[in-house]
Amino acid sequence: MSSRKIDPVRLIPLGGIGEIGKNMLVVEYGSDIIVVDSGLMFPDEDMFGVDLVIPDVTYLEENRERIRGIVLTHGHEDHIGALPYVLKRLNCNVPVYGTRLTLALVESRLKEHGLRLQSYAHVVKAGDSIRLGNLGVEFIHVSHSIADCVALAIDTPAGMIIHTADFKFDQTPVDGRVMDIRRFADLGARGVLVMLSDSTNADRPGYTMSERVVGDLFRDEFRDAPSRIFVTTFASHIERIQQVFDAAAESGRRVAIVGRSMENNVRLGLDLGYLHVEPGTLVDLDTLDSMPSNRAVIITTGSQGEPMSALTRMAMADHRKISIMPGDTVIISASTIPGNERMIGSTINRLFKQGAEVIYDAFSGFHVSGHASQEELKLMLNVVRPEYFVPVHGEYRHLVKHARIAQDLGMPRSNILIPELGDVMEFSRDSAHVVGRVTSGHLLVDGFSVGTVGNVVLRDRRLLAEDGIVVAVVAADRGRNMVVGDVEIVTRGFVYVKESETFIEEIRSVGEKATARHAGEGSLEVQSLKDQLRHAISSFIFERTGTRPMVIPVVIDV
Repeated sequence: MSSRKIDPVRLIPLGGIGEIGKNMLVVEYGSDIIVVDSGLMFPDEDMFGVDLVIPDVTYLEENRERIRGIVLTHGHEDHIGALPYVLKRLNCNVPVYGTRLTLALVESRLKEHGLRLQSYAHVVKAGDSIRLGNLGVEFIHVSHSIADCVALAIDTPAGMIIHTADFKFDQTPVDGRVMDIRRFADLGARGVLVMLSDSTNADRPGYTMSERVVGDLFRDEFRDAPSRIFVTTFASHIERIQQVFDAAAESGRRVAIVGRSMENNVRLGLDLGYLHVEPGTLVDLDTLDSMPSNRAVIITTGSQGEPMSALTRMAMADHRKISIMPGDTVIISASTIPGNERMIGSTINRLFKQGAEVIYDAFSGFHVSGHASQEELKLMLNVVRPEYFVPVHGEYRHLVKHARIAQDLGMPRSNILIPELGDVMEFSRDSAHVVGRVTSGHLLVDGFSVGTVGNVVLRDRRLLAEDGIVVAVVAADRGRNMVVGDVEIVTRGFVYVKESETFIEEIRSVGEKATARHAGEGSLEVQSLKDQLRHAISSFIFERTGTRPMVIPVVIDV
């Protein structure tokens, strides 16, 4: 009697590979697909006008009828931020699974997009298991820099898949819930086909410090600071916020919240029981005015120097309710997201100008990572002992470092896959290899539009930002087959017109000669006229200035 053939399982990363953020993984077996996370990342400095970057989900759109569910590991933006856009593009009621805090954070995002969470949501908790077609998913508690984070054990006919999510081994977590390492060991003993593991700190030796270290420093600073204390951190970092409340209560200080996202998340944490505040500790911002300055703490948004955030507006003396005063202490209790260094530096400089004492670098100890360092990554690999290994969640150097860690522990290099975005990895009990590619990459969010900004638009925006624009306007009478009047030149971001009148006149003269040459050809073809104007003016400007402003010829019918 022949046994049923077991197909290989396919894993397809659509985000979170070779980059920090935008995490999304497709798990596919037979006709069933589940999606792990749906994150965003913030644009690079050269992505002018772009608000957010999300994964290209063309593959999911093409296979929407096969998607059994979207499973979320935790509530950070790089894991849930793209969900409203993805759900709209899929245009179907895909069930979404996540822990209580994760889905509460998702709900506020969906409301902003006119979506209702009730249509999609299924609340799970660590220890639960669900079935999605041929795929079973078990949720395992892990420690991270946000509460309610879970790793996934995905049971497939081809074998067990472990997705660690973002994690670290925190032996003294603020909420007292230690990572469920016993469950990882049990699964490892049963046999794990492939493990995908967080690589963010793969280049950091040793162990990541416990979150409680930050709490100890808060207590010391709150006791000794001579005036008001401002603390900025990620609005989703509930455990960090809890430690601010605890240190304030111990030192007899009162706490006010500033910034919309911080206010929303604190309210959410209190309502759901993830935050606990001593009576009288949390007060309105206006109440602080009547209190001694050495009894005040303000938790605020702006840890990344965001232009419209509360802390940045304070640094610019532009906040309508609160100002930085000499003697204030500002604690930036967050890591720097790559690309935000300049904005954060500018904010710090302005705070110092206002007379504040700013505690801001990683060596201050007021921030610890939520990601495992090298020794913890080794521990996870040794506990799970997977047959195959895929490092995820990191730039390419992090993935390579993590792969080398696995090799140092004795895993054959042939059993480690470092994929690219869109790679289709196929795993069976006796093989693992990349078998193809699907459409992948970035979708750029600009205001309310998604995907309308591409490389051509970005190139144009970059050109405008670097060299400006020159518009050449000419009137044409098609009935008489002739150009009427002079060429008018309008510039923006190129040269200051009042100081460059001679140069502008020379550009106009070049345009006149181009239109005269076109008229001499005996017919008026508008596109040909535009091409001649563009080429003549662009060449002249480059020859004179070495710059390439965008030249736009405009032909007006009269």
